[in-house]
Amino acid sequence: MDNTSMTIKVPGKLMIAGEFAVLEPYQKLAVTAVDRFVYASIEQSERNTLTLHDFDLEELEWSYEAEEVKIHSDDKRTQFVCDAMTVVYTYLKENNVQPGKFHLAIRSELDDRSGIKYGLGSSAAVVTSVITAILNKFHVEKPASELVFRLAAISHVKTQGNGSGADVAASSFGGMLQYASFQAEWLLDAYKNRNSITDLVESTWTYYDAKSIQMPKNVYFCVGWTGKPASTSKLVDRILQLKSDNPEAFQRFLNASKLAVDQFLQGMENADVELLLKGVKQNRVALATVGKDADTPVETPLLGTLCDLAESLGGAGKPSGAGGGDCGIAFMPSKQQADELMKAWEEAGIKALSLQSYQYGANIIIE
Repeated sequence: MDNTSMTIKVPGKLMIAGEFAVLEPYQKLAVTAVDRFVYASIEQSERNTLTLHDFDLEELEWSYEAEEVKIHSDDKRTQFVCDAMTVVYTYLKENNVQPGKFHLAIRSELDDRSGIKYGLGSSAAVVTSVITAILNKFHVEKPASELVFRLAAISHVKTQGNGSGADVAASSFGGMLQYASFQAEWLLDAYKNRNSITDLVESTWTYYDAKSIQMPKNVYFCVGWTGKPASTSKLVDRILQLKSDNPEAFQRFLNASKLAVDQFLQGMENADVELLLKGVKQNRVALATVGKDADTPVETPLLGTLCDLAESLGGAGKPSGAGGGDCGIAFMPSKQQADELMKAWEEAGIKALSLQSYQYGANIIIE
């Protein structure tokens, strides 16, 4: 290990298609990394300290005892970082690597400066940045993206208890991905019953799959913010409640989502813009329907306007992620139509975000 400071840059994410359904085994989702980032800087230090710039938490002391990192702070917002450090630290020790003392500092540009959350997956990107920084600093060889993803997925599920892990995949691998979730319940159970974290990382994750996909060159991607942050976990809970309250309605949603996502992915693969747009429109309908069935508004009125404007200008739009506010996305068949859409959004009170798909996952930028 050397004494230089190293900075890791990790992209945020936007869900593209297949939200909610991805929480069920073998259901596919499309997700993209985006060009807003979390940065983690790590350097050798006399003491073990942590700085979280966005929370104004400076130089928090921490220690590693009995296979757990303990951050000396009562601030609950440190939990994601604490669990990520525990998982990666334990993994290194299992592999006979003894990390020296270090200072880790994290800052995020995924939320607006005013504190608005855009739904770009900040906790997943933060966890991925912690894992990547510590592995790159202390591991003998450069860690593979797959190792970063698996350790970050274990850690994120350990803290949150649920989620598909698609946000962690986008932050780890970068680009646009076709993704099937490891299933949080399975991973939590496997973590609790593990022999070691190394064994768990190297085992077969039956349900999980991720592969890179490419957007056709003649499709333009637009992102709009409707000005209302949504609570993903609450929306997810309500949609999953439908599974027990009305299994038929939930199954109809899964079928509709699968059809829509398959069309979208086929459109992507064959550069068939018409089929891609059809998949997006069908996914919008599936999400709006399951929202109504679960009595929870996935497509808010302003998200509806965002999608309608995209369709009226020859493209297709849908809520991104859990919906209920947050971001909507649109695919447009020409640059001119994309520009017109952004203008129409602004006139309707929707903030057009200058976000693009980003091809790289977590990586070192400064050594």
